[in-house]
Amino acid sequence: MIRNSIDVATRVSSNLSALIESRLDEAETEQSITLATIRDFIVGLLPTAYTESEQLHHFDVNESLLDEINALIDEFGESALAIDFVQEVASEPLSRAIEAVMYDENRHSPPTLGAVREAINSGLLARLVGEGVLDEDEDDSLLAELGILIARYGEEALAEDFLRYE
Repeated sequence: MIRNSIDVATRVSSNLSALIESRLDEAETEQSITLATIRDFIVGLLPTAYTESEQLHHFDVNESLLDEINALIDEFGESALAIDFVQEVASEPLSRAIEAVMYDENRHSPPTLGAVREAINSGLLARLVGEGVLDEDEDDSLLAELGILIARYGEEALAEDFLRYE
């Protein structure tokens, strides 16, 4: 199989990335896990009524994992390797928050993911929105994204390892 040469993981939500990573971790097969494999897994998780009605009348389920995986399959094909779609970096807004903690003049050591969460819980996002570093709508999902990173890598993981440079 050919690996994608562009960073396709940047086009995947943190929730879908986490689901893909968990499936890859649990896979007990030597066969490659593809986007089609992940789609089949997601369909298997959905209630029967949902999947039947979707097949009859494709309605827009806002930001659903199934819609997202279908869009990826449309763009990259069913045989695209799922591992290419696992995010190993923070989103751009979370990267800005990490940088704000890193460059805090009162810090004496590199911040961990746990330290970034503590800063966010202490008002960092409101300050960054007020300073124009983040848009108001960007701060909503950052705690959830950070929670996913902490669940995967632990609170003590160095936050700067997850910075996205674009």
